[in-house]
Parts: sequence; structure tokens; C-alpha cells
Amino acid sequence: QVQLVESGGGLVQAGGSLRLSCAAPGRTFSSDAMGWFRQAPGKERDIVAAISWSGIIYYVDSVKGRFTISRDNAKNTVYLQMNSLEPEDTAVYYCAAAAYGLLPRTPGEYNYWGQGTQVTVSS
Repeated sequence: QVQLVESGGGLVQAGGSLRLSCAAPGRTFSSDAMGWFRQAPGKERDIVAAISWSGIIYYVDSVKGRFTISRDNAKNTVYLQMNSLEPEDTAVYYCAAAAYGLLPRTPGEYNYWGQGTQVTVSS
């Protein structure tokens, strides 16, 4: 089964930055929409950002102006640059790929998932 592999999580102070990466060793996803989700303890998994195969981008309101999603199809990798991090951004972050749909925003629309990477922002 195709597995995405996230990296780049960690512990950072409020106001700091992290860059998450997501690679897909077993699949070429240049035609897929890619998304970043996050899940805090006791909460549902929610969309953070998504990017279509053509580069159309969506951000949830709470991260607009702070996070940037990008993709490098030649490297089969998608990134999430996170700046001005806040304690409320603390969660496990998941990368996902959707084989159908232009810019899916719900977990059920995504076909492939990574194992998640922990992001902890201290105050």
C-alpha cells in the first residue's frame, strides 16, 4: 500500500517556524491534490491547507498569512512552511493525497496518508 512519509516536525517556541515535508516513495502524485491536515488530542482531523495538481491553493482561515503550502512534482514532494507558530497550532500533522477531486477539503476525500509528525509549540 502506498504510504506517504512526513518529516520536519518538532518542538518550537511561539513565533518560531517549522517546515514540514511529505514524500511519496511508491507513487507519483503529480496528478493528485495534496493536503495537510492536523489533529489535536481529543479533536477531529481538520484540513490545514491543500494544493491541486495545477497549483490552486486553499488555506483554513486560522493559518492564512502564516503557512505556505507548495509542491515540487519533480521531487514528488509537498511542503508546508509554518511561520509565526502559535500554541494553538500544536497537533499531529498529516500529509494526504487525493486521486480525485480538484481541491478536496475533508479527510474522506483523500486516498493516501502519512503516519503523521508531531508539532508542538510552546508558549
